[in-house]
Amino acid sequence: MALGYPIDQRHLRRALRLALLGRYRTAPNPRVGAVLVRDGAIIGEGWHREVGGPHAEVEALRASAASSPGAAQGATLYVTLEPCSHFGRTPPCADAVIAAGVARVVACVGDPNPQVAGQGFARLRDAGVEVEVGSLAADAVRINLPFFVSQVLGRPSVALKWAMSLDGKIATVAGESRWISSPQARKTSLLLREEHDAILVGVGTVLADDPRLDRRVGRAKGPIVRVVLDRRLRTPASAQMLQVKGPVMIFTEAEDGEKSAALAAAGAEVVRLAAVEPAAVLKMLFERGVRSVLVEGGGEVHASFVAAGIYDAVQVDVAPLLLGGASAPTPLGGAGFARLAAAPRLERVEVKRRGEDVILSGLRAGCLDELLRAT
Repeated sequence: MALGYPIDQRHLRRALRLALLGRYRTAPNPRVGAVLVRDGAIIGEGWHREVGGPHAEVEALRASAASSPGAAQGATLYVTLEPCSHFGRTPPCADAVIAAGVARVVACVGDPNPQVAGQGFARLRDAGVEVEVGSLAADAVRINLPFFVSQVLGRPSVALKWAMSLDGKIATVAGESRWISSPQARKTSLLLREEHDAILVGVGTVLADDPRLDRRVGRAKGPIVRVVLDRRLRTPASAQMLQVKGPVMIFTEAEDGEKSAALAAAGAEVVRLAAVEPAAVLKMLFERGVRSVLVEGGGEVHASFVAAGIYDAVQVDVAPLLLGGASAPTPLGGAGFARLAAAPRLERVEVKRRGEDVILSGLRAGCLDELLRAT
């Protein structure tokens, strides 16, 4: 049966849907789904539920064995990512697949982790298992941007997110922004926080909205890291986010011992950089174990990431409002682009409805190709 045959596609798409069931608890591990098929019937399936737990392949094998011991003998395993070949928090999945007698493995994409990087496929082939890889690879990478970006590019993945009116304003001329988005769209935004390790804003957002910047849905484990870009150290020690449990990092260029001490006493970590710019901030966050950042900043913060080309995904909530005003803030400030040809584009754009709002999401053009070349 050739790779890409409709039945292969169908089972791989099922595995991709299963992978997303673990979207909130697997970091820094990838989201992986697996489907075990024998004689045309699904005999087991699973997904990586949370970091430290069994991987998807093992879950699927256990499910098949529970219904009929030895059922995996001669079966085909459909999996979204190359089975691991090393001992980490769990034993190698490739060994479990071989031991179960699986005859064929169909995978979406290889694992860019240097500890795997083709070794899982090689181990399977050496044991006589037929291996096919490459179908729906872009889909598998898209659901695992934090994992692939961190492994391939050595930085956290970056998602830019904002809510705006239909005429492209993120606040009124008087600065009022609560609430442009509908309650249903705001719930979608809160769920997005559950998927990321850190949330980042500029000090302007802190001063204007005094946000909590916390997780509230309860899907992910632990608090989110709150990050503020504050060149002149204007964040007040009374800021609401400092009253909420969880780490806060304030990046600044200012040398102000008194303000730094007050913020530290309030629970923030003040980090001084020669220049508060995206690459330097992301480098330090990556060193702290942050693998994904949700940027909910104002127009200047978003513009700094776009100008630097350091972003991977964009999600925009478009509300059916017309705010107007030449001076009303827009999602992207900065110098802008003089020529259309120079303006960055998005690819794989998706459209959803949430209440009366429209949610647009897409990836930086070339992002997936860049990551796929490393697999």
